[in-house]
Amino acid sequence: MAISLLQDTSKNAQIKREILRLCIKYRAFSISEFSHELGISVPTVTKLIAELIDEGFLQDEGKLGTSGGRKPSIYGLRPEAGYFLGIDVTRHHFHIAITDFKGTMIQFIQDIEFVLEANQESFRNICRRVKDEVIAAGIPWFNVLAAGISLSGRVNPEKGYSLTYFMGEDIPIKDLFQHELNIPVTLENDSRAMTYGEYMYLGPDAGSNMLFINLSWGLGMGMILDGKLYYGESGYSGEIGHFPLLNNDVICRCGKVGCLETGASGSALHRWILEKLKEGRQSSLSASFNADGEIELEDILTAIREEDVLAIEGIGNIGETLGRGIAGLINVFNPGLVVIGGRLIVGNDYLRLPIRTAVNRMSLSKVSRDTKITLSKLDRKAAGLGDCLLSRDKLLSLA
Repeated sequence: MAISLLQDTSKNAQIKREILRLCIKYRAFSISEFSHELGISVPTVTKLIAELIDEGFLQDEGKLGTSGGRKPSIYGLRPEAGYFLGIDVTRHHFHIAITDFKGTMIQFIQDIEFVLEANQESFRNICRRVKDEVIAAGIPWFNVLAAGISLSGRVNPEKGYSLTYFMGEDIPIKDLFQHELNIPVTLENDSRAMTYGEYMYLGPDAGSNMLFINLSWGLGMGMILDGKLYYGESGYSGEIGHFPLLNNDVICRCGKVGCLETGASGSALHRWILEKLKEGRQSSLSASFNADGEIELEDILTAIREEDVLAIEGIGNIGETLGRGIAGLINVFNPGLVVIGGRLIVGNDYLRLPIRTAVNRMSLSKVSRDTKITLSKLDRKAAGLGDCLLSRDKLLSLA
């Protein structure tokens, strides 16, 4: 159904896709509103909407409330037209989001243990796991229209390559996923997927210029500029973690020193906490550290939730350092909104307040006063939702 509309290059098919785009953006429209927005006649719009209803894409959502006169019908996407998957692959797990055609998340399956490796057998295994989980969730596979997959690190969505899981120029990993899942697949960097999920979830409140900071084990960023995801020339935009801001002589995982990620990330927090415990600082983490000389990032995040003094001090340091980076971004991009997501937002105000303080101190006041800084509303679901919605946009040639 969706595939036939995608393959149709006629003028009417293009207008139909525009109608679907307007439904995605505004949820529901009346015929007169479609006519005004598209600049075509009411009879033509009426005919095309009737065809979209027959094809299963649209539904009549009832009458529009007005102050008087005859109330017009409004039309929106039909949820049952098909389903989209968002597969968010993290370091040791992956999550699956499932949305209906309207973009509503109906299932979120989290923390499926799996370590993806750069070989074809590993890709086949994760695809089998995805199919099993989706079918177990009650979604027939033949009703799945497309999937979006997000990975950490440098991802080129257009060519389908990931430098993290690189297997040669002749093997785009998007093609491997597409072959195994047997549905159209989009590939995206996790930070950009999170950005798009948050942007679409916020709707008009997000404005047209938004920055999303992914504060997890590493540090990434996605940008919405003039209402669209920004990719850069080669598709690798958003590497804020490797901005050379610090003078700490810490070697980054990229091999360079001074990267912002070495002072503002989960790995930076982990390193700082270990250093303090080795110095003899007391914490609720001390017992675990003294037992085997190691702790996990999740242990630190738990300690923050439980208001451990050392952990709170650590997350405050991360916030202050990140705030310096965000101040620079605000001076450059002048965004209306900065959203901070990722695993470290469990710090809540212990993270947000140092960020805001650093931004106020280091950014241009005439620029930063129009920028709202907030924490993610979607948290762990952001990338999965973004993957679903990006795959829908791509399938329907809306992006």
